[in-house]
Amino acid sequence: MSAARKIAGRTFAALAVPNYRKYYIGQIISNAGTWMQSVAQGWLILQLTDKNGFYLGISVALQYLPMLLLGTYGGLVVDRSDKRHVLYVTQSSAGIFAVVLGVLVATGHAAVWQVFLLSLALGVSNMFDVPARQAFIQEMVGRDLIANAVSLNSSLMNTGRLIGPAIATFILAVWGTAACFFVNAASYVAVLLALSLMKQSDLTPIRTVQRGKGQLRLGLHYAWSTPVLRRALLSVAVVGTFAFNFTVTLPLLVQRTFSDPEAGHYGLLMGAMGLGAIVGGFVIAYRARPSLGLLATLAVCFGVSMTGVALAPNLTVAALLLVPTGGFSIAFVSTANSTLQLNSTEEMRGRVMSLHATAFLGSTPIGAPIIGGLVNLTNPRVGLAVGAVLTLATGAALIRSYRQHSAESVTAESN
Repeated sequence: MSAARKIAGRTFAALAVPNYRKYYIGQIISNAGTWMQSVAQGWLILQLTDKNGFYLGISVALQYLPMLLLGTYGGLVVDRSDKRHVLYVTQSSAGIFAVVLGVLVATGHAAVWQVFLLSLALGVSNMFDVPARQAFIQEMVGRDLIANAVSLNSSLMNTGRLIGPAIATFILAVWGTAACFFVNAASYVAVLLALSLMKQSDLTPIRTVQRGKGQLRLGLHYAWSTPVLRRALLSVAVVGTFAFNFTVTLPLLVQRTFSDPEAGHYGLLMGAMGLGAIVGGFVIAYRARPSLGLLATLAVCFGVSMTGVALAPNLTVAALLLVPTGGFSIAFVSTANSTLQLNSTEEMRGRVMSLHATAFLGSTPIGAPIIGGLVNLTNPRVGLAVGAVLTLATGAALIRSYRQHSAESVTAESN
């Protein structure tokens, strides 16, 4: 029993911090709502466009386009600002956008261009929200618990991925698409309440950056000239662009490959992936020792399991294989995130994490239309396979650079 308590204490160490615990609970509720909206919006686009994968890809891409184009600027604003205040604004804005989309659908006025516009508006909000949330972690838990908190956050995100699609499936069947958007809007209240209940005196003060010339360029130079940051960011960029397009490939896999129009089966696949991601996040939270070697191993495992999904003969096998795929995918993302945070300075962290967001989320405007268009020309299996192969290649490149770095370190020590 003492061993179990020790494992639990190490895995959930960051939750002992009251401010982080409040934030974590609020985010669980909000992320479930976010994934509900993701399922409902994807289904809405397919209904409005007669199952067009390219339009679905565009819808996803627009949500991340601002991150691609202006993500570093968002990080600079975060470095200059009170992260908690930024989150008040971004979370409130996201809730308002969800209400607007719900009203459009409920009144029968929803059109593709409106979904596109609201996706773009949410993307502008996320351009500031993502680096603010990531940089705010150290303020809540301190430097020693960053890796643990980041991994718990990843599990949190995927608890929402597991719960959200399941709830969305029920709501879609009983009350329709609009209800999913309204429930998501209400879920943001939990985050705003958590932020308001935090004790300011318990937050760790983080230096903010004063306005000055060349700060964007300085952030880019810092990330590129630091080998561990550069390698992690490049890896995340490749995998984020071509592998993390499940909101495009999975609904099409259900509808086109397995000829099943039921939203519930899409929710099943997303839920299976979310279940694996929760487990993967907790395992990494317990380990909490990020490195490029671990990142390389996880990339290879992610690529192998994703290959299995691409070759799955039916929905049941695909759902089973999505469990390890979800686990390795989130372990990869968490490890990259922790590696970047632990190897960047306080005054650069907002810009470094915005580059991470640009590489991971901002790459979606490139990857989603490419994969969506490729699926239209071929089939969803090909879209999944392309992501799997490039993820495997990324893992191989990381292993090579890691071995080279290790050999150079040994040589330097012997001299």
